[in-house]
Amino acid sequence: MVDDFFAPPAFKPADAAQQIRRFVRDLRVFSEKGNSFELQSVAVLELEVQGDAITARLARRRSPRSEWDVQTLRSSADVRKLQDEIKRRLLRWTDED
Repeated sequence: MVDDFFAPPAFKPADAAQQIRRFVRDLRVFSEKGNSFELQSVAVLELEVQGDAITARLARRRSPRSEWDVQTLRSSADVRKLQDEIKRRLLRWTDED
């Protein structure tokens, strides 16, 4: 019997980055510019595939000089956490208006 039968599938950063982009586009409030996404002309999310991981920068506030939280995504669970955080921050950013 193979020991890795129940192991999760290998993490593919390029596919995961595409999944994140699709998720953000489906929210229909962001505009995509290269590797970043903007909310009302202010960059709030940047994605970069680096080797076997994705580096995601997520703005703390929606402002031109915002501070960024950096997350390194190395699994599907990390991708789901980022998606949940994007939803939470989107609610906060739209409430600030």
